[in-house]
Amino acid sequence: MVVGETLRQASMVLAHAEFGAPADTHFVMRDLTVEVNPSALLLADADEPVEFDVVCSEVRRRGRGLHSMRTTMEFRRAGRLVARGTGSTGCTSPGAYRRLRAGRLNAPDTPVPLLPGISPRTAGRTRADDVVLAPADRPGVWHLRVDTGHPVLFPRPNDHVPGMVLFEAARQAATAASGLHPFLPATMTAGFTRYAELHSPCRIETETLGEHPGEVTVRVSGRQDGEPVFTATLTAARPARVRSLS
Repeated sequence: MVVGETLRQASMVLAHAEFGAPADTHFVMRDLTVEVNPSALLLADADEPVEFDVVCSEVRRRGRGLHSMRTTMEFRRAGRLVARGTGSTGCTSPGAYRRLRAGRLNAPDTPVPLLPGISPRTAGRTRADDVVLAPADRPGVWHLRVDTGHPVLFPRPNDHVPGMVLFEAARQAATAASGLHPFLPATMTAGFTRYAELHSPCRIETETLGEHPGEVTVRVSGRQDGEPVFTATLTAARPARVRSLS
């Protein structure tokens, strides 16, 4: 998940620094694909820093401004490729964003009820405050739990649910659906079709696509007001079974 968030942030930095996007530009990530070798990114190896190369392509302009671009990154540690990711980002001017979000811009002023979360272990977390799923009416389905006071997931007031929260919801849902602890995605693809609103229930639904030897794949989708918000497909390796010697 850190690779995906690094790509998202790098896209915004480069949009400003290299393509002249004004500081008040609004960004939306349209799609994201990440491939990771989890065992090569262990914190125990922190003395070996992770470096990355970035390529920007599919650059589209609107007049002299930036309309959208694709960012592709390769992450290396001690010269070895450990992860790669690519994502498409759209840029919106403040005026266009106000028109697009008309009636929603005051959403941060209205408190969002904090739903009770599922157990941290089920979600693959150690702290209850970090759980972003709430129980729903059937197995494999949850409600998005929105905590606008979370210092990491909501670092500033926002009129919609940040993409980082949806990334985390997908990972937690895949963990809960698969029962795999920890669920460390080796691949993740995600697409976003609309903003997730703060004050409307968002259902998180899962489907296990396959459990091949050594791995499990889960599709996670978010729906709000009957409309799709995002879809993500995550694949993680299953730990090798330990054979008894008796």
